[in-house]
Amino acid sequence: MQRHNPCLLCGACCAYFRASFYWAETDDVTPGGVPVMLTEELPPWRRVMLGTNQPQPRCIALQGTIGGEVRCTIHPRRASVCRDFPASWEVGVHNERCDKARAAWGLAPLTPNSWDHPRNFPKAA
Repeated sequence: MQRHNPCLLCGACCAYFRASFYWAETDDVTPGGVPVMLTEELPPWRRVMLGTNQPQPRCIALQGTIGGEVRCTIHPRRASVCRDFPASWEVGVHNERCDKARAAWGLAPLTPNSWDHPRNFPKAA
C-alpha cells in the first residue's frame, strides 16, 4: 500500500521557519545543489532561502496554499535543513516543531494515522 504524504496538503514548515544552511550546498559550488539565485547570504558561512529570513517567512520555492495543496519547486535540490526535517510521524517519531508550524497556520497536529490515507489528514485545529 502506498503511503500518502500529508506534507503535500500542508507546507506550514516552509512558511514558518528560517531555512538556513551551509553555503556550499548551493549549485554555484555543488552541482545539482540548491539554486543559488533562490538564496541570500547569511554571514559568515551560511545561505538562507529567499523569503524565510523575515518576520513572516515563506520560502520562495514553496508553491501553493498552506493547508491546501503545496509543493516544493526545488524538492530534489532542497537544502539539508529541509531534507532533515521530518514531518510528525513520517518516520514513526513525533516532531514538535512540525506541530508548532502547523498550529501557527491553524492546522491540527499530524498523527500516526495521517500517513495512511488522505481522509485521515487533520485540517483544522
